[in-house]
Amino acid sequence: MSEFWLISAPGDKENLQALERMNTVTSKSHLSYNTKFTIPDFKVGTLDSLVGLSDELGKVDIFAESLIKRMAQSVVEVMEDAKGKVQENLLANGGLKEKMKCLKTDLTSFVTHFEWDMAKYPAKQPLVSIADTLAKQLAQIETDLKSRMAAYNALKTNLENLEKKSTGNLFTRTLSDIVSKEDFVLDSEYLITLLVIVPKPSYVQWQKTYESLSDMVVPRSTKLIAEDNECGLFTVTLFRKVIDDFKTKAKENKFTVREFYYDEKEIKREREEMTRLLSDKKQQYQTSCVALKKGSSTFPDHQVKVTPLGNPDRPAAGQNDRERESEGEGEGPLLRWLKVNFSEAFIAWIHVKALRVFVESVLRYGLPVNFQAVLLQPHKKSSTKRLREVLNSVFRHLDEVAAASILDASVEIPGLQLSNQDYFPYVYFHIDLGLLD
Repeated sequence: MSEFWLISAPGDKENLQALERMNTVTSKSHLSYNTKFTIPDFKVGTLDSLVGLSDELGKVDIFAESLIKRMAQSVVEVMEDAKGKVQENLLANGGLKEKMKCLKTDLTSFVTHFEWDMAKYPAKQPLVSIADTLAKQLAQIETDLKSRMAAYNALKTNLENLEKKSTGNLFTRTLSDIVSKEDFVLDSEYLITLLVIVPKPSYVQWQKTYESLSDMVVPRSTKLIAEDNECGLFTVTLFRKVIDDFKTKAKENKFTVREFYYDEKEIKREREEMTRLLSDKKQQYQTSCVALKKGSSTFPDHQVKVTPLGNPDRPAAGQNDRERESEGEGEGPLLRWLKVNFSEAFIAWIHVKALRVFVESVLRYGLPVNFQAVLLQPHKKSSTKRLREVLNSVFRHLDEVAAASILDASVEIPGLQLSNQDYFPYVYFHIDLGLLD
């Protein structure tokens, strides 16, 4: 399971024995896997300051969890063509020991082998200062996340708008990826080539009548250059002076003249814009050379499918450029930023949890500071109820009233739902690593 219970109990002889008893029962019953959760000796300060800090840390905790979930979802969005690889990109920098700090570990290993980062969050500082540092760090990450994802989404929107122009029927879609220079009579003072949309059942009628729809239509000048499910796109060449007459007659015969005039510079600009956006979007999540060397599959190109049906050998707009793009030339900047800062935010979140355990334990158990924190990982969802009963039974002496209320919660009392409360005889915090659920 990706769920953890972070608890603490006083560190006197009686409660250390209770912890050992809890560990024995949960192990034998296969209820949970338990490890010690080491928390440094902080400067306590006044109890009044701890009360205020308790409320503040609760807010930071909720904010941090929300932030890392949003960042995980952002990784999903950026890696849209490789969603199966998302989890392996949600890691925590920092190894299990000081000499292994350069390694990346999965989130579960980081939590179960947690070590307080003394360099980043010196334990000798006042608790309020440490909490403030964590809160500011998380707030800055959120600000950067909003900015970067806004830019990425703007890029996606622009690309989608261009893609929409490259789909649909012949009446609405862009024609720049279908036509070619050879389809038109260009730079002529007298002649012009028009594009006409003809329903498929009317192909024969078009061939028989297009030359006579108006005077001055060039004989045998029509050519089918593209089709969709319902219509075909034909060229026809005629004298400029009869354009209006030809359009009127074509409309009477249910042929539609598509307003399009070949502009090589504009077509080139549109194709380059599409290629640039595709390239920019791809580069945001391009896979790394290291992953490629390890045998992982590359992310497939996201390509707009355009089919010049009148000439199937003609390449789609920008296709050659995209085929020439090398793969695995380094991790994209947005994915790289997300990975690094997800790790930073996640590590900060677990430090917030450690701070909360310390503060709540001092407030609950008093001074001098003496408690033991333990991390429990339930083996399966169905065992959580039994695990809770064991904990409440072992530690009920810490708060007889609370324990009795919880143990008797199976008895329904109208208007009172004790089973839903989060207060227990021991200090308890929940950690859920199911960030993509």
